[in-house]
Amino acid sequence: MPRSLLIAASASYGANCALGGAVATGRLDTSGARWVHHAVYVSTVVLTAAAAVQLAAGGDRALWRLLPVALPLVAVPSVSARSRGHVALALSAAPAYAAALTTPRER
Repeated sequence: MPRSLLIAASASYGANCALGGAVATGRLDTSGARWVHHAVYVSTVVLTAAAAVQLAAGGDRALWRLLPVALPLVAVPSVSARSRGHVALALSAAPAYAAALTTPRER
């Protein structure tokens, strides 16, 4: 079964981290459009959930490596975006996305 949703979820996560990092470092000003970061976050959550369903339906063991992203994705909205904790929590999902993407498929 293809991992298209896993790839899309990982790309959305990467885009959201890049956007958040650009805003945090002052390279980008989204004060007039804060909703963009929120929209990409929602996209990441929805794509990640859909990827998990796709992986589960296909019996793909990458699902087990993806599951740890659930905690940071659920918790990050409750941590102030202006804090280092928000950044650390958001980045803590990266290893799980990478592990899921690099999990070999069983033949």
